[in-house]
Amino acid sequence: MSDSDRIATNMRLFYILDVMARQQSALTPSEINQHLNWPKQTVHRLCKSMVEEGFLHYDANGKRLLPSASLRTLANGLLASDWHASARHQILEKLSSKVKETVNFVIPEQPGMIYRDRVQTNWAFQIHLPVGTHVPFYCTASGKTYLASLTPKNRRTMVESLHLKNLTINTVNSIEPLMQELALVQKQGFALDNEEFYDGMIAIAVPVLDPKGRYHGAVAMHGPTVRLDINALKNNHGDLRSAADQLSQLIFSV
Repeated sequence: MSDSDRIATNMRLFYILDVMARQQSALTPSEINQHLNWPKQTVHRLCKSMVEEGFLHYDANGKRLLPSASLRTLANGLLASDWHASARHQILEKLSSKVKETVNFVIPEQPGMIYRDRVQTNWAFQIHLPVGTHVPFYCTASGKTYLASLTPKNRRTMVESLHLKNLTINTVNSIEPLMQELALVQKQGFALDNEEFYDGMIAIAVPVLDPKGRYHGAVAMHGPTVRLDINALKNNHGDLRSAADQLSQLIFSV
């Protein structure tokens, strides 16, 4: 009897999703099966079913599987369906009170980083990016934390796939300079947006990691240049890091 025969049929799909989550990259059915050692036809059949049901989809080359928007929405809904959402917001409120600016909890999705929670300041001059807003990977502080979390090979592949269009005069729209910045982000543990996404707005973000050090999302702070400069943002790095660690403990607590 093979290992797959001992696993209930309705549980096998979760094993496939678990492999994809742990590898954090697009995989072919054969690559998935390198971690499962099931009969080849079983894995291909189950992957085909998840594609047909809309939970997975193939990449642009039609070879490797990625989670669909429906699957990501399902995962996000599960994370937000209990008291964790209220506790998460309380962490952000404490952070915003300390840094005196708007703070956000952001996670990656296929269109870009999505704002899952935020606490807005009471300043008269504000930049509104409501919950549910998608922002680009390459020119936002939170997006850079995600790109920097990828392996060098996957990072380059991802950057090369992006449309690096100019949104402001400061937007980095060339691959090599962006790759150099992402290497620095990985090393220093935080990312900056120096009016690269929106004129007059600067931001800093730190990654939220799971207990195994894998990327989950980011805590970001942003504000207008009439009140802030880059050095002032950097001074808040420690507070953001502390809040990110609290969020990690909350999200991944048993």
